[in-house]
Amino acid sequence: MSTPPLHQMPAWQAAALLARRELKATDLVRACLDRIGEREAQLQAFVHLAADAAVKRAVELDAGPVRGVLHGLPFGMKDLFDTFDMPTAYGSPMYAGHQPLADASAVALCREAGGVLLGKTVTTELANMFPGVTRNPHNPAHTPGGSSSGSAAAVADFMLPLALGTQTAGSLIRPAAFCGVVGYKPSHNRVPRGGVKSLSETLDTVGGFGRNVRDVALLGAVLTGDARLADPANFNLAAAPRIGMCQTPEWAQAWQDTRQAWALAEAALAGLTAPVTLPQELSGLVALQKQVQAHETARSLSHERLHHRERLSPPLQALIADGLAVSGEAHAHNLLLLADARHQAAALFDKCDVLMAPSTLGEAPAGLDSTGDPLFCRSWTLLGLPCVHLPFARGSTGLSVGLQLVGAYGDDHRLLAAAHWIHQRLTH
Repeated sequence: MSTPPLHQMPAWQAAALLARRELKATDLVRACLDRIGEREAQLQAFVHLAADAAVKRAVELDAGPVRGVLHGLPFGMKDLFDTFDMPTAYGSPMYAGHQPLADASAVALCREAGGVLLGKTVTTELANMFPGVTRNPHNPAHTPGGSSSGSAAAVADFMLPLALGTQTAGSLIRPAAFCGVVGYKPSHNRVPRGGVKSLSETLDTVGGFGRNVRDVALLGAVLTGDARLADPANFNLAAAPRIGMCQTPEWAQAWQDTRQAWALAEAALAGLTAPVTLPQELSGLVALQKQVQAHETARSLSHERLHHRERLSPPLQALIADGLAVSGEAHAHNLLLLADARHQAAALFDKCDVLMAPSTLGEAPAGLDSTGDPLFCRSWTLLGLPCVHLPFARGSTGLSVGLQLVGAYGDDHRLLAAAHWIHQRLTH
């Protein structure tokens, strides 16, 4: 069997070779840069590429001691994270050329662990719904999703083994689904958000992309500081996970692509699943998430709306208007409703280890004027639960389709272990 090119090597395998000095960081970095050189003109995943600095850092790592679990691994960073050595524009022309003085916490953690930052990836305008320039790597006429569009597309197209993104509604899971990679949204507040452009304190979550579950587990271990996430022993399950199949109250809006993926999953996991229906008290989560996001985004972007309103896209202006219409009193009540919903959600895992739920309506829509609907992600983001998207099927036009797994709050290591076990059975 022929050995795949270096740029196609899974992150966890490359990390092991780098740690044993059986692979040079310079060789892996240059292989990724060569791939970027071949494909970036079509894909447009990057807003800033730091090729020379990345090679210099790789040379230093090859000459020195092993720095951490990401030693020598190239990674990309959504252009919503501050970086002291690269501009950060937050996907908006009003911040063109903006140069922060310090790295975001997540960036610094990845560098401290030995990661090599190749560049900043495209995000939508201020991580909202107005699209960036990135195209779907499998069909450039289709959206890659958003708002972490460049990160998901770059990993899917073998430009990078790992990339970071954020999710406030569906900005990790949806692009992972549309681009056909594994996306991981940790439990809320498990990863520091310092230095990341804020939209919603209640919802914003830092996560990332890889090409398999063990890849995102490696990244998750660095971001959360929880070594269990990437411990090989964590993936040796003593028993098959109990899987609750949760179509959610929005199931009627799922396209045939998602319905077929659901049927495939039920067949592949026969005997391990049981249906789970959300209680009536949790039926209004999507509407609640929209209100919380709109209110907090309108306030988080106060400077932009006060001083640069004319430079905001019409969709973002409309979201801000919706948020300003939600009073502080109403928001306080919404937060009480949310606290109660999060308490009730814990009971969903009394009889199952993980929930399986839709990730998206279906495969990536045609056209580049929209990033798709985050409908099936809103509730889980609101609840703050950890989620992993698993790609394993194809839609009506041949693009990737999959489903997401949802875990109990704080049980990220158990969710990732179950996701690895389930993904192997869905793809073999």
